[in-house]
Amino acid sequence: MSGHSKWATIKHKKGAQDKARGKLFAKLLKQVEVAARTGGGDVNANATLRTFVQKCRDSSVPVDTIERAIKRGTGELEGVVYEQIAYEGYAPNGVAMYVETLTDNRNRAAAEIKNIFTRNNGSLAEPGAVAWQFDRKGVIIVDKSAGVDEDDLMMTALEAGADDVDDQGDTWQVTTPPGDVMKVRDALDGAGITVASADLTMLPQNTVPLGSESEARAVLKVLDALEEHDDVQAVYANFDIPDDILQNVMA
Repeated sequence: MSGHSKWATIKHKKGAQDKARGKLFAKLLKQVEVAARTGGGDVNANATLRTFVQKCRDSSVPVDTIERAIKRGTGELEGVVYEQIAYEGYAPNGVAMYVETLTDNRNRAAAEIKNIFTRNNGSLAEPGAVAWQFDRKGVIIVDKSAGVDEDDLMMTALEAGADDVDDQGDTWQVTTPPGDVMKVRDALDGAGITVASADLTMLPQNTVPLGSESEARAVLKVLDALEEHDDVQAVYANFDIPDDILQNVMA
């Protein structure tokens, strides 16, 4: 697992997302709205919408709030039109970062994202400079604490179209083609395998090892600042931090 994935998992377990639940809800609902606008409001016919609706449910977003977001996306209710823009840059130590945003003001977003990189000793890169270092994938996380049998998980996931199942210590990571993440999740649910999360993500082809706490903190400072921005939906990075250093940073 990439260091970024481990970092996100640890933050989730420590309740960091709960403290910012209002902001999390807002970001998830933006994704629902845009997915409905671009692919229609039928979750059965719009795989992207279904993925984001499920993310909302997993995060306990109220059903009526999700439904209003879909209606804003389809035009049944008035709403803001958001533009999808990706930014690419580098954090300290040459760590590549791919930043996905939804914004109603392109110029403001560009200036503020650039400023975050600059003031944290990073730099904004030209389009295409970073994107090629990542692959779009679906990722499903299954906690080992749920007591799932490895062979059952492997067989069910691969038969449903998953690419791979990796042992990530406390969890299993099921990787799928981006369009099959919900199909594989449904298969796991049907087999009685409890899914901790299912998401569309960008996985790095190679990772940059960070061998000290100072290096880790410098990179995570950029990551956290970007994720705090209201327009930022997701940040993908190719760093890898050893578990002992990551635990020290979290402590």
